[in-house]
Amino acid sequence: MRKRDERVSAVEVRSCADVVSRMKKEISKIVIGQEEVVDGLICAILCDGHVLIEGVPGIAKTLLIRALADVSGCSSKRVQFTVDLLPTDLSGITSYTPGKGFEIIKGPIFTNFIIADEINRSPPKTQSALLEAMQEKQVTIGKTTFKLPIPFFVMANENPLEQSGVYPLPEAQVDRFLFKLIMTYPKIDDEEKIMEDNITLSKFEDFCIKGVTSPAEILKMQSLTKRVYSSKKIKSYILKIVDITRAKDFEHGSCIAWGASPRATIGLYIASKARALMNGRNFVIPKDVRDVAYSVLRHRLMLTYKAKVGGISSDNIVSGILSKLRAP
Repeated sequence: MRKRDERVSAVEVRSCADVVSRMKKEISKIVIGQEEVVDGLICAILCDGHVLIEGVPGIAKTLLIRALADVSGCSSKRVQFTVDLLPTDLSGITSYTPGKGFEIIKGPIFTNFIIADEINRSPPKTQSALLEAMQEKQVTIGKTTFKLPIPFFVMANENPLEQSGVYPLPEAQVDRFLFKLIMTYPKIDDEEKIMEDNITLSKFEDFCIKGVTSPAEILKMQSLTKRVYSSKKIKSYILKIVDITRAKDFEHGSCIAWGASPRATIGLYIASKARALMNGRNFVIPKDVRDVAYSVLRHRLMLTYKAKVGGISSDNIVSGILSKLRAP
């Protein structure tokens, strides 16, 4: 059996929580509001996971990930997914140049943070190419396999409004995202600030966002996350949450066609650790599990037609599960 690392020290916890606090402070210079989404993105990075964001156009999804990359000291690239986007447009190609011979031209996927803009506009073959890179952290160009830079983080977004000209992601592919975050309209007070201070009126550089960490430090924080202590009671609580989605023994249980996969169990386990670390603790409490439950489960529950007709969402179902189960 693999030997467990010792628990994260108080000094390491304070250091990590301080970095997270400074990251959020810098991001807030340019992205106003959306605190829950910012927390979710940082949590996913600590887990070494990827995020799918759903939201209407124009609410700063792309701006947010660009700001996050800058404060993290990481490189970032944006790929606009379109119907004619090919897998090689992401990974790269082998090119022949007279006088030079064959050479590898790497694609935009060779970066730390990649924004997959409107991922559901590209055909399944291209979607699969990105998801394979997410899982394996490597791509093959020609006959050569290349490791991707680490940390490697994908924020894919999809537009929920348009149904024509899109290729919805299959459930098995969506399951590979650690979180699905919902980005909503800003509050009125926040929107007043956005109206006066935005990148339409100013340049991105004018906001003077500072890098507060580095790729090496992010890798260290990812390692610390794995060492956060989770008790047997917390593990049992996580298992009960996932199991009840399969047993369907609660209100709205009949609205679930298929329950959450084992990836949901793993996601709740690691994400609750990251949440504890962000909150300055080296151990998980039930609130950490509940805080990440919606983001981990909402895209892993396949709903019945009855749910859609009745207006029952995945979030309604997760709320029912959490209210039924007694926290340890």
